[in-house]
Amino acid sequence: MFLFKKVPSISIQQLEEKLKQPIELIDVRSEMEFSQGHIPKAKNIPLDKIASYQPKTKKSIYLICHSGARSKQAAKFLNDKGFDAYNIDGGMMRWTKQLKVGK
Repeated sequence: MFLFKKVPSISIQQLEEKLKQPIELIDVRSEMEFSQGHIPKAKNIPLDKIASYQPKTKKSIYLICHSGARSKQAAKFLNDKGFDAYNIDGGMMRWTKQLKVGK
């Protein structure tokens, strides 16, 4: 029995490829952090509200935050609930493409 399950993760480069298709990308940073700049296709659901999140489809869920720590927590939580969730390694610190400002 494993005490620590590995959280599935993908790199920023893998995310960039996935963004060429419609995906479920959740940014778990605070509303203020999100409004200061986020990936254009991202939806903001702060980490403290992720427990009430209900995906609308059975598609994979990709989670991002500033560095990857909060999104890793969120991915673990959603995986434990039976969802197919992936953490984005390095978070927004590794994102070099255009950002959308505001909501």
